[in-house]
Amino acid sequence: MSMFCYQCQEAAKGTGCTVAGVCGKNEEVSNLQDLLIYSAKGIAEVVVKGKLDVAGLGNINENVLDSLFKTITNANFDPAAIRAQIRKNLSIRNGLVKSVSGDLHDCVTFEVSDDASMDAKAIEVGVLSTENEDVRSLRELIIYGLKGYAAYTQHALNLGKEDTDLYAFTYEALAATLDDSLTADDLVALTLKTGEYGVKAMALLDAANTGAYGNPELSTVNIGVKNNPAILISGHDLNDMEMLLEQTKGTGVDVYTHSEMLPANYYPKFKEYDNLVGNYGNAWWKQKEEFETFNGPILFTTNCIVPPKDAATVARIFTSGAAGFPGSTHIDADEKGNKDFSAVIELAKTLPSPTEIEKGEIVGGFAHAQVFALADKVVDAVKSGAIKKFFVMAGCDGRMKGRDYYTEFAKELPKDTVILTAGCAKFRYNKLPLGDIGGIPRVLDAGQCNDSYSLAIIALKLKEIFELNDINELPIAYNIAWYEQKAVIVLLALLSLGVKNIHLGPTLPAFLSPNVAKVLIDTFGIAGIGSVEDDVKLFMA
Repeated sequence: MSMFCYQCQEAAKGTGCTVAGVCGKNEEVSNLQDLLIYSAKGIAEVVVKGKLDVAGLGNINENVLDSLFKTITNANFDPAAIRAQIRKNLSIRNGLVKSVSGDLHDCVTFEVSDDASMDAKAIEVGVLSTENEDVRSLRELIIYGLKGYAAYTQHALNLGKEDTDLYAFTYEALAATLDDSLTADDLVALTLKTGEYGVKAMALLDAANTGAYGNPELSTVNIGVKNNPAILISGHDLNDMEMLLEQTKGTGVDVYTHSEMLPANYYPKFKEYDNLVGNYGNAWWKQKEEFETFNGPILFTTNCIVPPKDAATVARIFTSGAAGFPGSTHIDADEKGNKDFSAVIELAKTLPSPTEIEKGEIVGGFAHAQVFALADKVVDAVKSGAIKKFFVMAGCDGRMKGRDYYTEFAKELPKDTVILTAGCAKFRYNKLPLGDIGGIPRVLDAGQCNDSYSLAIIALKLKEIFELNDINELPIAYNIAWYEQKAVIVLLALLSLGVKNIHLGPTLPAFLSPNVAKVLIDTFGIAGIGSVEDDVKLFMA
């Protein structure tokens, strides 16, 4: 096979992509991403075995986060950018070796003289280079969790917040995936530890976002359009969002959020900008048709990019951070972290205003602070029986027809239930007329996928209020959709908090070997999904 990748939910035939990724990446990019991760492991091994102080590594820490982030599904399709990152990692690794006095003879080391030697090495160190399928499964589960929390940690860093403990664990876990002496039990323990650090990463990002922009609050978001030229901003990076809004003030150019950037509309700080006029479109996978009708430029601050269908669309795409696509314009930060979006703004002025594809408003902003403000009303509704159960339906959306399940599931839930959501999974039901319970909307959107942290905090608060011993005694069920690696770290974070009986769909991950899947099923009650009717009965029983 020319490549092998099974990190996302769309893995071909439920086993893995071997010719080209369903996500759109080709074999060159897939193999280079494997080598990029391997080069990051090489840095980690030197840091761990050399007992280096991560607090003194400066930009090296950020570089490792960026290496992990670049390999998240649908983030970066640019082979030139990935090759450059690999060469940078090799230079960093060799520089670190010179600063270590200990014995590093058995550490990862390789050199590449040209693209051909890089390609050959990439094939050699791919996912399948670990022969034992259970060890491979656990190693990849850890790596995918690290990719997810690297994204969250980098977003926090962009806002000036960091925790060196997160860097230290990143190196520890990366190096451990090279250690053949570790048993399956050792790797299971490390998997749960990854979840613990995932909670820390999400807490750090929550503090960064709310510290900079205020606590998300109950908000109505316009989904129609105005007549001005406009920019569509997608992804997750709120720091990029702020810079774009600042630079478009007074230019006559409007800004619309897209997909996972929708929750930016919930933050008090962003509501101060008249040029932020609403949200355009739906989840990431509909972007081919929606970018065509939007007409203006699109700024990707992170994943999720779907390879555009024509060169004209590519010419309207700009990327920043870990995102990248061949032919699009990448905007780097200067040494102070500032980005110049003037090229995006000037292009917007030359293009037609967006074509309206829907009208109305959607409601969101139910992160932990807003829900705590409603705590008395929520508790009274639970005690009176007005709310029988909460359903956590966080996670990702995707292209599979089977994901219609989540729309139908939301429709079929009894009217005395409330959906707690975060991530782009919400686009399957956030525009449905599901009503409210005593003024409490039946869909409470906490925000982006990282705001699943809010859902965990809400559950822990309810556990405290109702004086329960176990979080699993709460009237909360978990029916989570997943797609990429940020959903993996959310899952591991929930497991580390003791949450059990999570249903995961639309399919279980292809990277779980039968034995590893059995451990998760037996230990944590992980299960897949069935029919809507059967699952509603099961959850409500």
